[in-house]
Amino acid sequence: MCSRFLLATLFMPLLALAADPVASGPAFDASTVDRSANPCVDFYQYACGKWIAQHPLPSDRSRYARFTEVSERNEKVLLDILERAALAKVVTGSPLQKLGDEFASCMDTATINQKGIAPLKAELERIGAIAGHSDIFDETVRLQLIGVPAFFLFDSQPDYKNSNRTVANIQQGGLSLPDRDYYLKTDPKSVEIRQRYVEHVAKMLQLAGEPAEAAKTHAQMVLDMETILARNSTDRVSMRDPLKRYHMMKRAELAELVHFDWDAYFAAMHAPDFESLNVSNPDFLKGMAAGIVDQPMETFRAYLTFHLLRRFADLLPEAFEKENFEFWERYLTGAREPRPRQFRCVMAVDRGLGDLLGQKYIDTAFGPDAKRQITELVDQLDKALGQDIQTLGWMTEDTRKAALTKLAAITNNVGYPKKWRDYSAVTIARDDYLGNSMQMAEAARQRDLDKIGKPTDKTEWNMTTPTVNAFYSPPLNSINFPAGILQLPFFDPHRDMALNYGAIGTVIGHEMTHGFDDEGRKFDGDGNLRDWWTPADGAAFEKRAACIADEYSGFTAVDDLKLNGKLTLGENTADNGGARVAYMAMENALNGKGATIDGYTPEQRFFLGFAQVWCQNQSPQEARQRAITDPHSPGLFRTIGTVENMPEFQKAFSCKSGQPMVSANACRVW
Repeated sequence: MCSRFLLATLFMPLLALAADPVASGPAFDASTVDRSANPCVDFYQYACGKWIAQHPLPSDRSRYARFTEVSERNEKVLLDILERAALAKVVTGSPLQKLGDEFASCMDTATINQKGIAPLKAELERIGAIAGHSDIFDETVRLQLIGVPAFFLFDSQPDYKNSNRTVANIQQGGLSLPDRDYYLKTDPKSVEIRQRYVEHVAKMLQLAGEPAEAAKTHAQMVLDMETILARNSTDRVSMRDPLKRYHMMKRAELAELVHFDWDAYFAAMHAPDFESLNVSNPDFLKGMAAGIVDQPMETFRAYLTFHLLRRFADLLPEAFEKENFEFWERYLTGAREPRPRQFRCVMAVDRGLGDLLGQKYIDTAFGPDAKRQITELVDQLDKALGQDIQTLGWMTEDTRKAALTKLAAITNNVGYPKKWRDYSAVTIARDDYLGNSMQMAEAARQRDLDKIGKPTDKTEWNMTTPTVNAFYSPPLNSINFPAGILQLPFFDPHRDMALNYGAIGTVIGHEMTHGFDDEGRKFDGDGNLRDWWTPADGAAFEKRAACIADEYSGFTAVDDLKLNGKLTLGENTADNGGARVAYMAMENALNGKGATIDGYTPEQRFFLGFAQVWCQNQSPQEARQRAITDPHSPGLFRTIGTVENMPEFQKAFSCKSGQPMVSANACRVW
């Protein structure tokens, strides 16, 4: 996610920058600002209007944002690595051989088309031969092993109340449409989506060889089966509460909950022996079992056949790829054409062999100086958040002390993981794209299940190194910043320091604040699910969080669809808190010495740096889907929803009471 020049050359010591905040590199580029807009009326248009006009939605995207810009640059770096690996003479089994051959197998469309559906023939025949519940059991196991999420999910996770150990976990799954509400809502758009979905399923089954009438009948069976699962699935807002997805039980208790040969299932999945596990959604398992037990075998065959085809559609001949794109991308999200093949193949390698590719990316694009410099900035934000906690008027001393203890315990991971994954068990063949994918899926699942019963590895990442993102883990109490995001427009030490604090600084503050949002606050400094709040402070937090939930629920995502303020509460809380903490850190660094550049004060440039990382264009279809499924608000509302709550913004731009960017009921948690 960096251009082909070395990212390491972009970084200078943050300490040097902080030591001379006035001499902050090249002048601020004021040409990015839409001066025709009033910042106090619509700050998003003011900060992003020109970028939005200059970056219309590409035909192969349903959403194009500043994050996408960085991702595209990184993809070009990764493409260069993989193209070179594919041409190199390398030792069989070496990292370069695996990377090069996996990329080459994806690019070899002639071989993929020539093989046709043959790579799935054995699986399809097994599904077609299902005659009873024992056959369903065997095939469900087989499909789950190769990465097909049939019926439910089985994996590992830290024990929420003893985060030092990793336990087995079962959770709801088995759906194809983006959310359970797609199956349950009765509004005209939802009905239309389901109709189009059935048509899509039928076309996929026909491509696999079914006659048209049979495919149509079986497609409706797929929808019916998934609707049973959807009716029993917990909604997304409820699933955000860790207390509602934590139900430890003995294996015997699980067998009482759902009469199923769990011992045989766990053995067939190659799971280590264990005595107890977490069942995220007990009601889902009970309802699923009761709802599907009497379904005809034909329905099970249709459901499993489609899920197999859906999982591997992009690895099959062009006709499958095209039909998959037409429904999932063109219809549901609004993209007009597929992304170029070479970049889809880059992302396929990143998904399957992410740490092998990540190591090559680091060698090319992220040096030790960069890691040290960003770590320094993280430390500055950490101090500012501590300062914020110490001065909160609504928090009592007992809770404040516990909050500071948790803050001190946060692990800061920058650039790349401390330990890379091992892919020695994976064999990659240059002429077997689908077979490679199955192998990588099996290896990934085995890596995950092997953790059960072992001490939790709190250094592990769940993102690949080139990813343009960052994350906080409540059970690990860690913030993590992959190398992929540590570049423009988020960070460049050659530019004005205020912009850096507004951009990457708010991202860092955002992840730190996640440790204290409505979900993160329920975990202590050791990553354990424990209430460390006094009742009065807990009530005070909930009151302030409700203000933010109500604020964002008033924003319209698309047409008449509002944002779900409860779904996006954690991210919105982190946006608001992260911006305030980053602003405090900048003011500490400036110490009153900031210079005006092109007529903009450091405080104004801070808010411009913040807003400009959220500039985006997206299709109406994408906006609708994200409003239902995404816990993040759109860039527009991430910007204005934050600044309208900040007196610091209003002071910086001399906004007056009554103007749109001045909330009459400003919300503040952190």
